[in-house]
Amino acid sequence: MSIEKQKNIMVYVETVEGSPINVSLEALTQARKLATGDQVVAVLVGEKLDEAAKKCVEFGADEVLCIEDTRKEVEAVGDILAQCHAKYEPKVILIGSSLDGKDIAAMVASRAKLPSLTDVIAMREENGTCYMTIPMYSGNILKEVSVAAGKTVIVVLRSGACKKEAAAGAGNIQKEEVALNELLTKVTNVVTEISESVNLEEAEVIVSGGRGMGSKENFELVKQLAEVCGGVVGATRPVTEENWVPRSHQIGQSGKIVAPKLYIACGISGATQHISGAIGSNYIVAINKDEDASIFDVSDVGIVGNVMDILPLMIEEIKKVKSK
Repeated sequence: MSIEKQKNIMVYVETVEGSPINVSLEALTQARKLATGDQVVAVLVGEKLDEAAKKCVEFGADEVLCIEDTRKEVEAVGDILAQCHAKYEPKVILIGSSLDGKDIAAMVASRAKLPSLTDVIAMREENGTCYMTIPMYSGNILKEVSVAAGKTVIVVLRSGACKKEAAAGAGNIQKEEVALNELLTKVTNVVTEISESVNLEEAEVIVSGGRGMGSKENFELVKQLAEVCGGVVGATRPVTEENWVPRSHQIGQSGKIVAPKLYIACGISGATQHISGAIGSNYIVAINKDEDASIFDVSDVGIVGNVMDILPLMIEEIKKVKSK
């Protein structure tokens, strides 16, 4: 099957250890919803891409372009996507909102002279015009932006904006040849930091703590609750700045955007800067002693009380349930 110019939506599918990350599969789902009569084209860059390519087909890709490249530079991916744009002229280039994804989008936009929108939370097409919704002013307002037909736009999709959905299909997988152009940057060595690693973006359960936990010692309860729930630990910016947990746990505008099935907020007041990073969660449980805390405005279940009294009870009850 050939790829028609201006009749396709291209998705860069980022992989970790050979598997597509969640936000890339969400981007594929979003592309499929937009592609009324258009092809969904997934682009994979890296090594040993066979299993990842099959996953792309499972999530609705009509065409999967596998580009073998051993280079570690993010710039290399940006250059390759710019080449794919020049060859296939997609209507939209969708990229998941990971740390690398945001950098790659900027690189492609610069090389191909294309408009780029970051942190998009919704998309639709009407009469050939693509409309994107983006949050502004710390998420206090939403703005819908349109791009006229015939102009490719790069869209960086926020994690959780579109729930990933598998789709029965029979996509075509092919190897794509590109020029391995000289890069301005070069990775000379990859160092694995000896520290706690956390994958908040992929987690189904997140237990987060805020300054309301009171101290680093008290924050241990957040970690214990996360452990019994089979989840991971999140935190607000003040908590990471106090070094209660590493910055890799920070959720919010200046941290990570998450969309777990369950988000438990412990001692978090609900500042917009934090909530904007967790609002995509399926179910939010909030615990705070202030009944007027803004966190309760976005929570599905609110518990008013001292978090130091409530968390030990929750941990104990969950342990009882799991032991049965």
